[in-house]
Amino acid sequence: MAAAGNPTRTVADARASRGRTNSGPGPISPKSGSKSGSDSNSRAKRKPAGNSRLTPISPISAAPPVLELAVQRAVADADLPARSTLARWVRAALERDARVTVRFVGAREGRALNRTYRGPDHATNVLTFVYDSGVPLAGDIVVCLPVARNEARAQRKRLRAHLAHLVVHGMLHLQGYDHERDADAAAMEARETGILRRLRYPDPYAEA
Repeated sequence: MAAAGNPTRTVADARASRGRTNSGPGPISPKSGSKSGSDSNSRAKRKPAGNSRLTPISPISAAPPVLELAVQRAVADADLPARSTLARWVRAALERDARVTVRFVGAREGRALNRTYRGPDHATNVLTFVYDSGVPLAGDIVVCLPVARNEARAQRKRLRAHLAHLVVHGMLHLQGYDHERDADAAAMEARETGILRRLRYPDPYAEA
């Protein structure tokens, strides 16, 4: 993965913006040519991965969006989801044709990416990098597994459910969703919750 884009805020950023507290660093979602991050445990404001708002997809659209998915594992861990599982998560949040790379990293790489593209000198749960906002959309979602595992343990969540949330959150950032304003954050959270419900995971923002 070439970290050439700029991340947008992550789930933790979203919670922070709403005055909630997070248990540990939050995820990152970089946008094309921009930086930011937030964790999946928070309901603070979150930034979109892109500068333009999405045009709602017409319900009469015939063909589903086309996905080209690559998976990179910079850490070896039995808890990492299979490619087929990741594809299901990504497709659940897909609204347009896209080439997406999902990369799992350790704390060292996660910290380096967050410091380089966002500033904070610590690893965060998820970073999203948009390289091309055209058609198809092209970008990376980088998940820091140690941070995600610590968050899941602290929030008493299943790691699999938390990873699904981080991937869905990153996918929405890639496609232009934002959580800088309360209304945008509420809309993004509702979208995430609906997607995860269809995937049969619980509301990620429900209090433990």
